[in-house]
Amino acid sequence: MASMHNRIDPLHIAILQCDNGLPKALEKYKHYAAISAKLLEAGAEASGLTEGDLNISIWDVVNDVGRYPDLEDVDGVFLTGSKFDSFADNPWTNKLVEFVKEILAQNRVKLIGVCFGHQIIGRAMGAKVGRNDSQGWEVSVTDVDLTFEGKKVFEGKDVLSIYQMHKDIVFDYPPGVQPLGSTSRCRVQGMFVPGRVFTVQGHPEFTEEILVEILEVRHEQGVFGDEIYEEAMARVGKKHDGLMVGKRFIEFLLDR
Repeated sequence: MASMHNRIDPLHIAILQCDNGLPKALEKYKHYAAISAKLLEAGAEASGLTEGDLNISIWDVVNDVGRYPDLEDVDGVFLTGSKFDSFADNPWTNKLVEFVKEILAQNRVKLIGVCFGHQIIGRAMGAKVGRNDSQGWEVSVTDVDLTFEGKKVFEGKDVLSIYQMHKDIVFDYPPGVQPLGSTSRCRVQGMFVPGRVFTVQGHPEFTEEILVEILEVRHEQGVFGDEIYEEAMARVGKKHDGLMVGKRFIEFLLDR
């Protein structure tokens, strides 16, 4: 059924699931990629699309190495976040980078990435990715100062509030990329190439419930000390712009 955006066929987005998720979140969402699917569905609704306008497929690239969507069958590819290292040298990560390079080598299928996905896309474009040892973890709801391009992409906002959960970063912007924003801990907070690439370092798909579980687990594991944990928990319920980012992802795929 055609909708207000005049598409006859549904918008097909392939989500590449790059992690397995934590127990409580999996009880609710069944699999990790469903968290991102929910964001895209909410973004589609906010963009005026109906349920039949969106077709989402999920590909477990960690546990089913080598199985990827046919680019002829999709309009966009979405890379999720992950607890794994975006700079790792292993079969599934290397295959993911090569697949992203295949997407970058053509000009129809668009790329979206969040956190780990953002870093993988940066790596595929030739940027250095790795541990941000000098600045450490960036967690919970964080304000991102937007660039001139970022303000245009994110509906005129000066600051984007978004969940963060990372210690790895893209160190520099790859050639030909529009910088979207920065924080004091991470200068590459988003990358944009009109009609081609859209990434954010943050997690627009996260909810307070999901972030609390991650903070609690990592605090119990000793990854986060008391100071980081308590400061992050104090900000976890702040208002954030996740839905707006999801809406902009959809509009990017629709060339709006």
